[in-house]
Amino acid sequence: MTITGHAALVLTNARILDVEAGRLSEGRSVFVRGARIGEVSDRPATPDDGAVIDCGGRTLMPGLIDAHVHAMISELDIGRLKTMPATLAAVRAGPILSAMLDRGFTTVRDTGGADHGLKEAVASGALRGPRLFIAGKAISQTGGHVDYRSPVEHGPATCGCCSGIDLLSHIADGVSDMLRGVREQLRRGADHVKLTVSGGIASPSDPFDSLQFTAEEIAAAVQAATDWGVYVCAHAYSAAAIRRALECGVRSIEHGNMIDAPVAALAAERGAFVVPTLATYESFDHHGAEYGMPAAALAKNAGVFDAGLRSLETCRSAGVELGFGTDLLGPFHDRQGREFLIRGQAMPAADLIRSATIVNARLIRREDDLGRIAPGMIADLILVDGNPLDDLGLFQDGGAHIPLVIQDGRIVKDLGITAGKEKQ
Repeated sequence: MTITGHAALVLTNARILDVEAGRLSEGRSVFVRGARIGEVSDRPATPDDGAVIDCGGRTLMPGLIDAHVHAMISELDIGRLKTMPATLAAVRAGPILSAMLDRGFTTVRDTGGADHGLKEAVASGALRGPRLFIAGKAISQTGGHVDYRSPVEHGPATCGCCSGIDLLSHIADGVSDMLRGVREQLRRGADHVKLTVSGGIASPSDPFDSLQFTAEEIAAAVQAATDWGVYVCAHAYSAAAIRRALECGVRSIEHGNMIDAPVAALAAERGAFVVPTLATYESFDHHGAEYGMPAAALAKNAGVFDAGLRSLETCRSAGVELGFGTDLLGPFHDRQGREFLIRGQAMPAADLIRSATIVNARLIRREDDLGRIAPGMIADLILVDGNPLDDLGLFQDGGAHIPLVIQDGRIVKDLGITAGKEKQ
């Protein structure tokens, strides 16, 4: 039995994970009415029109948030999207999003590719998946990280309407072009603006350590986004690129592998977030060649993983808020849970879980709704077979250790937990 509506729910006999304190509270119950949590106590009222669900002493925690995904990138070699119809790219995003929900991710921030249509499909229930916060198209300079033309290609970066790759990138050069590009993404419903301000691994032409966009261009993007009430996140690897972005007002640094101590201190001073994405580098390194990843991209990836691990300590020492992101592409989307085990080598489990809940909620500016189990919060909840503070492996295996997922007060995954529990 799976309850899909907004009837009241009481989840009893749960060990509730207080993600802020990093501890479990035994024998607690959570009352859910509609899409919100109504009460957290020892003995909440029993609903007349819903269900009482015995959690069996399992851990009940907030739904996870991944702050760096690309739901529309179903190919490891992004260049292949040039010949993929946009409609097919959207259809392929469906299973990718659905599997994220099964792994306990009830909210994700898409940093390039997902558009208003995909977001609305999930919000309306036409597509099963996490709540989406979207950037629309990432904005790149000519020859930058999301300019996917090969060196022998000429003319526009994309056909402008037909292929899957057109969903990913917008090319802008100069302040006026930048303003037009940012405003176009905002017009189309972007929740945040994504810039690429350094070289990258998957792009064919740009040197890895290149600086992209001038300070004037980046500042113009930040001003346009701020005027609209949203923020800018920036793909950036080198310390120089990160510094330029921070000095121009960028709020969220994506990847940040080569950050150094002075730049980390600047990020902390500015109240910026850094979102490492280590699972993707491990995936490239271990399996990229067998899936046809271009040799040039594999060469760029060498050494990036170790630098990313070091960046965790650099940022933590400086007091930078670390978000949780994965940046997985193509066949590697199912490795989303690996980010927990990788980062667990360098930071405590409680801090890592905070990154994937309350820190990311602050990053997307929804800390009053998401990331905690408390009265008034949106009822995004996952039930875990075990204590994730002791075993981050519980987030592996495609959600096999997460038998129950509740999103917006609706049960969206149920591996037999609610069988026979609905009140008649």
